[in-house]
Amino acid sequence: MLRKLLLIILLMGGFAFAMVPMYRKICEVVGIDDSRDVNFAASNSQVDLTRNVTVEFVSAVNQNAPMRFEPVEHQVRIHPGQVTTIRYRVVNTTDHVLVGQAVPSYGPAGAEKYLTKLQCFCFSNQTFQPHESREMPVVFVVAPDLPKGMENIVLAYTFFDITAEKRS
Repeated sequence: MLRKLLLIILLMGGFAFAMVPMYRKICEVVGIDDSRDVNFAASNSQVDLTRNVTVEFVSAVNQNAPMRFEPVEHQVRIHPGQVTTIRYRVVNTTDHVLVGQAVPSYGPAGAEKYLTKLQCFCFSNQTFQPHESREMPVVFVVAPDLPKGMENIVLAYTFFDITAEKRS
């Protein structure tokens, strides 16, 4: 009995060890790009100190959503390749729990190819308690290969109240 248990433990350990290469192979076959951290390191080491880009932040709340939503910083001036953190503030103005989802948009057309969000509240639904106020970070980098003529980028979010969808 002890030998069988030790064999099972050994097999389970081997299976767990093999999961990482299997996961990477499955992601490669399916086409899922899990190289976000690699891009982060490459972008961070290639800061273009010879030029600046202005990134403006805009916010909107979709149709009568009972919340206030605004950027804490309305714009930043940064170097391409520089990792930057900004914050947005959300306030639930109701007496009940709200679930929200932020959807980003970019300007000018094509800017989304050059702005990579490394951390963002828009990656998942956000739950807010009654009258809760929260500042949420966005960590991003503008690619060093940003075209020379593109000196301003707008990152806009629209916050949707999806509370009803989550209850059903």
